[in-house]
Amino acid sequence: MKKISKKVWIIITVAILIAAIVGFVLNARAKNTADSEYQTVKVERGNLTAMVGATGTVRSNQGALLSWQTSGTIESINVDVGDRVSEGVVLASLESTSLSQSIILAQADLVSAEKALDDLLQSGTAAAKARVDLREAEDDLETAQNYRDSLDEPYKYEKIVYKTINGARVPTLKTVSVDEADDETKDIANQDLALSQAKYDDAQRAWERVAEGVNKADVAAAQARVDAAQATLNMAQITAPFEGTITQADIMPGDQVSAGLLGFRIDDLSSLLVDVELSEVDINSVSLGQAVVLSFDAILEKEYHGKVIKVGQIGKDVQGVVNFIVTVELTDADEFVRPGMTAAVNIVVREIENTILIPNRAVRLVDGERVVYVLRDGLPEMIEIRLGASAGAMSVLVSNTIEEGDLIIINPPSTFSMAGGPPSGAPGH
Repeated sequence: MKKISKKVWIIITVAILIAAIVGFVLNARAKNTADSEYQTVKVERGNLTAMVGATGTVRSNQGALLSWQTSGTIESINVDVGDRVSEGVVLASLESTSLSQSIILAQADLVSAEKALDDLLQSGTAAAKARVDLREAEDDLETAQNYRDSLDEPYKYEKIVYKTINGARVPTLKTVSVDEADDETKDIANQDLALSQAKYDDAQRAWERVAEGVNKADVAAAQARVDAAQATLNMAQITAPFEGTITQADIMPGDQVSAGLLGFRIDDLSSLLVDVELSEVDINSVSLGQAVVLSFDAILEKEYHGKVIKVGQIGKDVQGVVNFIVTVELTDADEFVRPGMTAAVNIVVREIENTILIPNRAVRLVDGERVVYVLRDGLPEMIEIRLGASAGAMSVLVSNTIEEGDLIIINPPSTFSMAGGPPSGAPGH
């Protein structure tokens, strides 16, 4: 065998080194090309908050439009917009001379009715008279009963008879014995007894009504007359039906008003609510007490919070779409949030902690399966995945095909994602 010269070995070694260097450079260039061609994000663990979103309008917990109940001239206005008032406070009233005769006369009726009610509550005459009437009725009943009982027993009585003495008629007393009274006498006695019994029963009922105080029915009737007169008088003024804030006032002193004309609006601003409509697809994921995140176009760069306080049980069909009403209460509303504002409402229906999250924009559909492309050794690799709950830009990974720390390509070529094969020009495939 011919011995290879030292010079040949040097040439071979140099060639091998050159080939290795060229391969390394080409691989590095390919890797750098892949790294620069694709945008990637690192797979990380995190928390996912699933939400159901809708829009609604802020309203007060309770609100009312207060209108005049009669015509007249406004005499006084006692509140301004923004004032907080208690229930029953008079907000405005009409001049008495501008009122109808029935309302003016109601003042006299009220005085009379209140006096009658006071007399009924304070006076003891009714009870005393009822007691006397009962005692008298009891005595009459006892007398009638004794007389009737006596008619069933033999008795004697004396009557005047006339005798002729020395030719003259002389009256004398004669004792007569009677076995029993006749039927006519008994009938009359029975009637008297029945009447006495009826009078006693009436007196007993009258006494029972006042024995423990004033008769409740009489008091209720007297109170009703007072209330009727007061209600007529109240037509000349507007009062607050509940505690709240005056949010609208459209009148001034001296204005001529008529029945039905709006005077004020009052709202209970202690609690602000938002009603939203959710589709039948989402309604079963919503329940009482769930946390809510709200934002307003009118209040920039600020987030508010609330909770679900009411979930509608009956859907409303609007043009083939069934929606349910859900009511949300704001828990941290401030002076910037006002009734009538439009709110974007996001109800937190599920929270998943410490889970691997996949960016939704990296997911592709290949042959009916969800896939992502992971950059490994500088080259993209298609991997099938299964996803769980999704919220916003992220979804939960429920398969174990991707690990924490992997680099997911978020801009794979469309030809790659559609065909399910490698990107065009990728080596090794």
